[in-house]
Amino acid sequence: MNEHLDDILYPPIEPYDTGTLIAGEGNRLYYEQVGNPEGKPVVFLHGGPGAGVSAWHRRFFDPAVYRVILLDQRGCGRSTPHASEPRADLRHNTTWHLVADLELLRRNLGIARWQVFGGSWGSALALAYAQAHPDAVTEIVLRGIFTLRRHELEWFYEGGAASIVPDLWEDFIAPIPILERSRLMQAYHRRLADPDPAVHVPAAIAWSKWEASNLTLLPDPELVEAMTSRREAVAFARIENHYFLHGGWFEPEQLIAGVDRIRHIPAVIVQGRYDVCTPAMTAWDLHRAWPEAEFVMVPDAAHAASEPGIAAALRAATDRFGAVEQSIEAEPEPEESEPEEPEPEPEPADADAGR
Repeated sequence: MNEHLDDILYPPIEPYDTGTLIAGEGNRLYYEQVGNPEGKPVVFLHGGPGAGVSAWHRRFFDPAVYRVILLDQRGCGRSTPHASEPRADLRHNTTWHLVADLELLRRNLGIARWQVFGGSWGSALALAYAQAHPDAVTEIVLRGIFTLRRHELEWFYEGGAASIVPDLWEDFIAPIPILERSRLMQAYHRRLADPDPAVHVPAAIAWSKWEASNLTLLPDPELVEAMTSRREAVAFARIENHYFLHGGWFEPEQLIAGVDRIRHIPAVIVQGRYDVCTPAMTAWDLHRAWPEAEFVMVPDAAHAASEPGIAAALRAATDRFGAVEQSIEAEPEPEESEPEEPEPEPEPADADAGR
């Protein structure tokens, strides 16, 4: 999947720090920091929800310029409790729990303000966080825009996308009896919530394979294999389905309607024109509501951040925002000058002259 990224992104890098954020309701969230400990802070928000972070996600940022914070959101990756557990409880895994987690992490790390970088579900979380805490955000970089509106969800999970990829759609609906296919998200929920692995594992793999198969413009078998491994697939499918059934706990049109709260924040929106998962209509709606943000439509890409054109546009965005930071730091101090000799005061006039 990532061979071509070596020509686009920064070289692989290891964390200089890893830790655990003690969040509420028994959640322990894994986070890591890479790059320059004294650099410009940026937080990377992964997709899904439930996908977790990968080592290559660190590479969108100049390690000499940025202090990069990456975390596995509740229930996935290296965070615990993990949603793959048979009786996983997702009641305390919502958008607003994640927004609170981000703010707790920012404060615990002693960061005054940071750039927010998110793609797919991460774009929704980035918008939600920025609109809740605009004073904590320096810039926003978004990719594959997703706001969990009803028609976005129905497009990909209730049959719209079948018109483009009917063969892949048949695999997605295969685990669901014909009489339950009028409400596929609910049908999948019943199976994913079942504690019996014989029920929830096949459903999770089918759900995850459907998404993985549509992420890239051309098929990526390695990506499909990685996303359909048992533990990751169960957590991913359960968390996504949970969020989607609740519409992300957003009011209708909330994230696009809330742009006024963040309009002043420099931002870049990157969208693949042939994105099947999160079609360009949503990115275009956000662009029209937020014309101040730079809008980049990548002409030969689908959804994934690993698509060459998308990866290049994302790196260009972080480089540009990083260059602004460097130019501010490099601004020379005004030179000290010798104080000028004061001009001699005029001799006082004769005291009688003013009478």
